Amino acid sequence: MQPEISWKANSVVYHLYVRSFKDSNNDGIGDLQGIINSLHYLSKTLGVTAIWLSPIYPSPQVDFGYDIADYKNIDQIFGTRNIFDTLIKKAHEHKIKIMMDFVPNHTSDKHKWFQESRSSKNNPKRDWYIWASPKSNGQPPNNWLSHFGGSAWALDATTGEYYLHLFNEHQPDLNWRNFLVEKEMLNILRFWMNRGIDGFRVDVPYVIYKDPLLEDEPLNSNYMEGKHDPFDMLLHTKTSWQPEFYQLMKKFTEVLQEYKGKFMVTETWTDLPGLIKTYNAAGWKYFQPFNFSLITLPWRADIHKQYIDEYERALGDLYIPCWVLGNHDKHRVASRIGKDQARIAAMFELTLHGISFIYYGEEIGMIDGKISKKKVMDPYEKTSPGLDLSRDPERTPLQWDSSENAGFSNATPWIPINKNYRKSNIATEMKDPHSFFALYQKLIRLRKENPALSEGKYIPLFEPVENVFLFLREKDSQRVLILLNFDDKDKKISLDFKDAKILCSATMKEDNKLIDLNNFSLRGNEGYILQL
Repeated sequence: MQPEISWKANSVVYHLYVRSFKDSNNDGIGDLQGIINSLHYLSKTLGVTAIWLSPIYPSPQVDFGYDIADYKNIDQIFGTRNIFDTLIKKAHEHKIKIMMDFVPNHTSDKHKWFQESRSSKNNPKRDWYIWASPKSNGQPPNNWLSHFGGSAWALDATTGEYYLHLFNEHQPDLNWRNFLVEKEMLNILRFWMNRGIDGFRVDVPYVIYKDPLLEDEPLNSNYMEGKHDPFDMLLHTKTSWQPEFYQLMKKFTEVLQEYKGKFMVTETWTDLPGLIKTYNAAGWKYFQPFNFSLITLPWRADIHKQYIDEYERALGDLYIPCWVLGNHDKHRVASRIGKDQARIAAMFELTLHGISFIYYGEEIGMIDGKISKKKVMDPYEKTSPGLDLSRDPERTPLQWDSSENAGFSNATPWIPINKNYRKSNIATEMKDPHSFFALYQKLIRLRKENPALSEGKYIPLFEPVENVFLFLREKDSQRVLILLNFDDKDKKISLDFKDAKILCSATMKEDNKLIDLNNFSLRGNEGYILQL
């Protein structure tokens, strides 16, 4: 029998990069107490229903927490396990759920497992990681590449063998073909759910399994040196999307189903058939792969319409989509498509059927920060400079107000504040009824209060004119029309909908008006949520 589910399809999850959210102890780094102090803002003012925390486990911070040294504790720079327990308790009092980042592919090289594994070839933990002998000429076992540049193999002087690291050399890959590793990692999920967390975001699960024969990967004929990420020199057919991945997703959901009301979303950069295959493999309604199409597809109405119509047909009534506009690895949406269209993107995401993830700062239209070469923090940029791969620009601290350091901290922040913070910040936005913040606040409220938007079906409609996207959300007798202009040019449209009431406009300047959509002029960069 499937357990009771407390996550809803209209959930809004706030992706909170802990280092950059709110600093409570003035060391320049965001922390758990800073989140606790901000729960009223998140729940009552903005209205989100859950928060996803970037990794907060003990870590040398080589890759800012994605190099984990202990899966069952909290890094002291963020707080303690007791403070985390308080966060869970206080968040639940605010009716906010907590998601943790689960990083199963690799650990830190400082993790006690790896320290044992590298100590000798005979150590019981040796097979917990992926080791291989050098070629006869001493070179790495094969041509596999690291996402952070160079070979994915590092030679360990102690035993004279190479260990695999698909990311930084200080992040050795676990060997999930060892059943003891699988058992321990699944128990880590149980450990945190027993403490009261509500779900997980799973980091790069599609690379967990690698070709056991360690065969070379084929060259990518489309790769252009100096233009593309060096990692794309190869086609990664041996280090990603192995058949065992789909079996593991099923095991993840089986662990979740031991509890009530839990949820998991996975980082899965793949095409539409790959997403559907992942859903089907997991076989559970409240397991979801992230849909990154709003980030990856060209910003055109016809392209998104074709994709979403097909995606909705493929999902049917079995599964719930999971949408995202930005995250800690991709440039901010307002920098990618401009601030005017970022408003349209917000309306788009938050009116689609499914759970929405908001990256911190999107609610005020934050743009990428400018990081000088001397202040680069991201190891990705340090190993592959000049290719626009740095993740620093989208990780700058949240701009709370116009005071020194944007109200984030009384100390110098770990990474520079965006220079536009005196004009663009939460305090200023909250005073403006037409601001980004006002738009996000209203969109989230409409999702909660309007049955068609919270539970209704997605109904595709034809594209009336170029670069205009419209669709219906329908629940029983209630119908809501979403009309979005993906262009900065005015559009003349004619629809058979009269006396449509504007529930929300992208510019926040026409709410509650009645309009006739027959021979209607839709201004550039404008969008409407309309009650029919």
